[in-house]
Amino acid sequence: MPAVYIADGHHRIASAARARDELAGGDSQHEACFFLGVAFPDRQTRILPYNRTVADLAGRTAAELLDALRARFPVAAGGPPVPPKGRIAMYLEGVWYTIEPAGVGAAGGTGAPAARLDAAILQDRILAPLLDVADIRTDPRVGFVGGAHGVAALEQAVDSGAAAVAFSLAAVTPDELLAVSDVGGIMPPKSTWFEPKLRDGLLIHTI
Repeated sequence: MPAVYIADGHHRIASAARARDELAGGDSQHEACFFLGVAFPDRQTRILPYNRTVADLAGRTAAELLDALRARFPVAAGGPPVPPKGRIAMYLEGVWYTIEPAGVGAAGGTGAPAARLDAAILQDRILAPLLDVADIRTDPRVGFVGGAHGVAALEQAVDSGAAAVAFSLAAVTPDELLAVSDVGGIMPPKSTWFEPKLRDGLLIHTI
């Protein structure tokens, strides 16, 4: 294979690489130099979006959140629940909204490839400044809904009261993923949902 790209598990593999550097001591056969992986041809995989829910509005009312968003971006009610690239769909109190981020880092803008992804724009421009989500990997208020579950799962989470708001994103394209990798970048956490998923199982490695 002329090249292998990491499609999922970027942060785990980055941690494994740091462990290798600390433990292997230049020995290419050290246990720390190996990790479990599976290779798929790109033509046999699909990338679906990875959507988000947030349990509360960080002390804001729904109207206050909408006002804060409209002060920053164009926001239109009644948009499609699956947005086009460069747009973010938000489900709040039974209504879908389309948010149109603009400026540097937005779709078609400048900046590192990872920073231009819709998931990164959502985190940097909405979740962090408006909903106090500093790190989606550790904030217990944030939930993740794989694209295989559809937008109905987002609506159900909000309508049931399990979440206060949900955000739907366009799927990352293969070209976007490769562009991030080609410059040595790391994909934002939970930004891709790949199909097919491997079946659960148990693998044993003899040490």
